[in-house]
Amino acid sequence: MLIVRFACIIGAFAMSSAATAQTQQPSPGLPPPGRPVARIVSPAWDNEPSRDSAGEFAAVTAAAGIKPGMTVADIGAGSGYYTTRLSAAVGPQGQVLAQDVVKRYLDALARRVREEKLTNVRFVRGTQSNPRLPAGSVDVALMVHMYHEITQPYALLHRLRTSLKPGGRIAIVDLDRDPENHGMPRDLLVCEVRAVGYELVKITDLAAGYLAVFKLGPPKAPQSVKACRR
Repeated sequence: MLIVRFACIIGAFAMSSAATAQTQQPSPGLPPPGRPVARIVSPAWDNEPSRDSAGEFAAVTAAAGIKPGMTVADIGAGSGYYTTRLSAAVGPQGQVLAQDVVKRYLDALARRVREEKLTNVRFVRGTQSNPRLPAGSVDVALMVHMYHEITQPYALLHRLRTSLKPGGRIAIVDLDRDPENHGMPRDLLVCEVRAVGYELVKITDLAAGYLAVFKLGPPKAPQSVKACRR
C-alpha cells in the first residue's frame, strides 16, 4: 500500500493552527512527550481505494474487537475513512463519535456523512490534550496513524480514561518507526500508554504497521507520570 500522506487521521491544521498546536503547554502535572512530535500535514493517511484493497479496515476492526451495537470513537477522524465504515460496522444500535481537533475537517466530514445518509455519527471537536468525549460512553477508542502527532499524549490519554465504559479499550495503529518519520516505535508507544495507567492487551502486526490494544488499569496520579525516553 502506498503511503501518500506522512501524517494522521487526526486532521491537518492550516499553517497557523499547526504552529499553535505544536506550542501548546502540557496540562498541569502531566509531562510533555520525551520525544519529537511529528507535524500534522494531511487529513488522510492514504487514498481510500488503496486502503480497501489492502483490507485495512477489516483487519483493524477485527483485531480491535469492534462489533455491532458498540460506541466507537474515531479519534482524529480526518476525512472519514474509518468514520464512514464504522457507521455500518456498529449498525443502527451503535454509534460513531467522529472526533478531531480541526473544525474545517469536521465540517467537511459532516457534509460527507449527510451525503452518505449516515444516521449514527456524532461529531466532537477535541484538543491536543483533551478528546472531549462523553463520560463513560466509549467501548473502543480508535486512533489510526495519528498518535505520533499528538503534542500532549499523556494528557490526552489521562483524560480519555473517563470516557471509556467499564471494559472499554483503546486501539492504536501506527508504523513501527521514529516519530520524525511519522511513526511510533511500538516499545515506546507501550511505555507511554502504560505510564498513565493502561495495560497492554495485545499487539497485532498489520500490512502497514501494527495495532496495539490497551485496557484500563489502576489510575495514576498526574504528578507521578514520567515521560518515556527513546
